[in-house]
Amino acid sequence: MVRCGWAEANTLLRVYHDHEWGKPVTDSRALWEALVLETFQAGLSWNTVLQKRENFRRVFCRFDPYRVAMFTQEDEARLLGDASIIRSRAKIAATIANARAWLAMEDAGEDFSAFAWGMVRRALAHERGTGLEPQSPLSVTVAKALKHKGFCFVGPTTAQAWMQAIGMLDGHEVACFCYRGASSAP
Repeated sequence: MVRCGWAEANTLLRVYHDHEWGKPVTDSRALWEALVLETFQAGLSWNTVLQKRENFRRVFCRFDPYRVAMFTQEDEARLLGDASIIRSRAKIAATIANARAWLAMEDAGEDFSAFAWGMVRRALAHERGTGLEPQSPLSVTVAKALKHKGFCFVGPTTAQAWMQAIGMLDGHEVACFCYRGASSAP
């Protein structure tokens, strides 16, 4: 069975690739979790994040944006001291701010999933790119839209990786058994 090259490094990556990565995710909280994890991945390997994923789930209250939005400076300090996660002040602060942005959207009656997938549905095929590049015109648009909604630490490269992970873009290599070609919104 041929997979994307990055997934061959170890069993954890193979299982993630085969069963999660690139599968369409439409649940708003699951989308936010994926965005948080992609934020922590910036500048690091996905394997590092994946190895710590359960710890992230624990410290960020199972990625409950309601609870994370209430985190205080003391919570930030506690997380900075927790060696079981990636200890980045900027990424921890961004996670809390992004929980608040997620809640602000919900309070305004805007569903995060509908917002995110709506951008993909509106994109023309030529705007999507191949899904394999580190950025695309669509990822630039998505990053700007997220920032407009109050999200931070989400640039075009992080947006592209997020869209690949949640199945908005097919980032699988063409020879990979999971490759499906043009992405389609559910």
